[in-house]
Amino acid sequence: MAKLTKKQKKMQEMLADFTQPATAVDSIKKLKEISKELSKFNETVECHMRLGIDVRQADQQIRSTVVLPAGLGKTVRVCVIAKGPKATEAKEAGADFAGAEEIIDKISGGWFEFDTLIATPDCMGMLGKLGRVLGPKGLMPNPKTGTVTMDVAKAVKDAKAGKVEFRADKQGMIHCPIGKAEFSEEDLIKNYATLADAILRAKPASAKGTFVKSVYLATTMGPGLKLDPKVFAAEVKELIAG
Repeated sequence: MAKLTKKQKKMQEMLADFTQPATAVDSIKKLKEISKELSKFNETVECHMRLGIDVRQADQQIRSTVVLPAGLGKTVRVCVIAKGPKATEAKEAGADFAGAEEIIDKISGGWFEFDTLIATPDCMGMLGKLGRVLGPKGLMPNPKTGTVTMDVAKAVKDAKAGKVEFRADKQGMIHCPIGKAEFSEEDLIKNYATLADAILRAKPASAKGTFVKSVYLATTMGPGLKLDPKVFAAEVKELIAG
């Protein structure tokens, strides 16, 4: 059996009196405490959720977005593919880059200095040839995530404000950041509750049995703390109500 490092021993000590499954509020407090003590950088706090869905069924695939009220603690670089007035609208709303053919040519040449790509519907035809490079990077605009739209100003503002995409993978798992360890407890709790509520609302009508099978909150290099799926929905409702 591998010998524990000093950091791992300290983490075990800090978790010795922590009962799991726990509430989201208690888990966030503990993760912040451990990160402050043991991490040398501002870790990302993540939510990992396993859902009782059959993703092989088209009507049970979950993919959507939500704007986290406290953001994600990072600057999001937004690029918009649009022509004329819509490109101007995007820039005025805060887009870092906006244009049509000239932007597409840059991307074709291997330029990816942006985090979110938004496009107007009339420009999607031009983006088709870039699907093979944009798709694997998770950058291809999609109507389901609000990144194919004529309302480019709102899309830009949402992206800048901390909009995140959540998507169930082949195992029915959702992995999503909810902020940074140095955020206040209140901001992390607000972000967590907003994400969790959005996932609950996204439950497919055809999903049978228990919808939320397991929930963990974790930091980049820290432990994963288990929440109680039996009281998950009730706690989220209480947190949303404030």
